[in-house]
Amino acid sequence: QWLCQSIDTMVAGVHFPATALPGDIAWRALAAAASDLAAMGARPLNFLLALSLPESNEAWLGQFAQGLAQAAEHFAIGLIGGDTTRGPLTVTIHVNGSVAPQHALRRDAAQIGDRVLVSGTLGDAGAALSLLDKPFATCSPAERYLLQRYYRPEPRLALGQALAGKANAALDISDGLLADAGHIASASGVALAFELDNLPLSPALLSLAGPRAQQYALTAGDDYELLLTMSETQWQQFKHVPEAALLTPVGWVRAGQGVSISKGGQALELPTQRGFQHFD
Repeated sequence: QWLCQSIDTMVAGVHFPATALPGDIAWRALAAAASDLAAMGARPLNFLLALSLPESNEAWLGQFAQGLAQAAEHFAIGLIGGDTTRGPLTVTIHVNGSVAPQHALRRDAAQIGDRVLVSGTLGDAGAALSLLDKPFATCSPAERYLLQRYYRPEPRLALGQALAGKANAALDISDGLLADAGHIASASGVALAFELDNLPLSPALLSLAGPRAQQYALTAGDDYELLLTMSETQWQQFKHVPEAALLTPVGWVRAGQGVSISKGGQALELPTQRGFQHFD
């Protein structure tokens, strides 16, 4: 088995509001880190937590610990250690997983002719950003759904393990579809071509964002869905597996470089902002 590792840091005011519920912060942080294991086709093993706090607040810590325990149980991954220190509210989680070497999913293995697929729906968490300051009790059902997608994402661990040895390339969508597709295209030396109308959008996003829904799906991050490529032969076989119900074909891997979008066969101009920029 290969040991798969990933580490994610979330900072208050950058990756979540400082006023967010402690349990939601814990869930979101562990989910983001565990999503990287899903993108590698790995089975979760354990994780470490480094927590920086401005002060020792027993009530806050109790709620954080409860949310972390719920997420750890849900994702079947155990806490084995870590560190705490005084400072700005920051959560760093290091996850470990395992996968058979011949089955590991990588971002540099996309092949010309592959189908491009995504899991779940896209753009929900990005649309939730405008709702973060709104009292939850005053939110509509659609707004609550988007906030749930932001604070309590579901890393596609079972899907990732089912794809191991079957998909060619994969990663999770954390910075936005176009930005993360660019990572696969660059690493694999190919081009990824998307059909705009094939992007899976939730009813909640469509009802609240209207014509902007597709823009959210292309550029917003934090959904932690999987983006993958798979040969047509493998897809025709895999589509009958239960986990395949989460997947939507959205494009093809072509010869060339970079990422392109079309609508009804007509090429579209790429958005100027293609995803989350960590230092903008």
